[in-house]
Amino acid sequence: MKELYGRKVYKLSLSSGCTCPNRDGRIGTGGCTFCSEGGSGDFAAPFTSIDEQIRKARLLVDAKIPSKIPSEERRYIAYFQSYTNTYGDTARLKSLYTETINRPEIVALSIGTRPDCLDKEKIGMLQELNRIKPVWVELGLQTIHDRTAERINRGYTLDVFTDAFQRLKAADLAVIVHVILGLPGETEEEMLETVRYLADCKPHPDGVKLQLLHVLKGTKLAAEYEEKPFRIFTLEEYCRLVVRCLQILPEDIVIHRITGDGPKRLLIAPIWSADKKKTLNALNKAIREADRKVFI
Repeated sequence: MKELYGRKVYKLSLSSGCTCPNRDGRIGTGGCTFCSEGGSGDFAAPFTSIDEQIRKARLLVDAKIPSKIPSEERRYIAYFQSYTNTYGDTARLKSLYTETINRPEIVALSIGTRPDCLDKEKIGMLQELNRIKPVWVELGLQTIHDRTAERINRGYTLDVFTDAFQRLKAADLAVIVHVILGLPGETEEEMLETVRYLADCKPHPDGVKLQLLHVLKGTKLAAEYEEKPFRIFTLEEYCRLVVRCLQILPEDIVIHRITGDGPKRLLIAPIWSADKKKTLNALNKAIREADRKVFI
């Protein structure tokens, strides 16, 4: 972003007013087992007019921006994060996203969605928006293993993801893929197999988000964990695994995230992840040490 726009760019978490086919009964109910009532967008602004959403989101984000940067010079990515943001009436979504992307402070649009909600009409809409400013499509893969996908109630198989990914890339859209590390029942080797799958994709994903599994209150995963606790990473184990993931992924894939935030009021495990500064420091240390070993 600094190379493209000459400044740091901040992300505004917004809501499109969509729900999810894995919640409303079209595919399933209850959503993925790890997904909170906020639809994995617990920090997103509530759904109101886009003007009001951006105003509220900027109040939170602007506190992090140096005061020497005038308000009118600040730039943002509009991130529609909660639920499935290509699930709904295409005309309504096109109007909402067009209004958002045409705002002068918005430099890119990031759309979080599912691969089973990307028909020809929706991809055509995203293509049109991409002609105005860059559009990123964020796909929740989480795992390539259909056994795990069934356990977490993801609601689609790997071939559905592969098909949607290829159609998005054929439409010249940037694709960022989400992977969850620590899903119940998966070995570390299986998690690395998911990362290798993305490394071997042709073309490569434009970006990858590595997300630590959070067990959050009110989710099906929390009920499963309380009834029969499954293995949760220690901070040291997680850092080691992230380093291995980064060693696998090609250099042309942008790493958008190496952990994630679970709302402290909802977080059951791992408790260590609530200390974001300590977590990021540990991850950065592990990465630096791995680099030193490579170059020695």
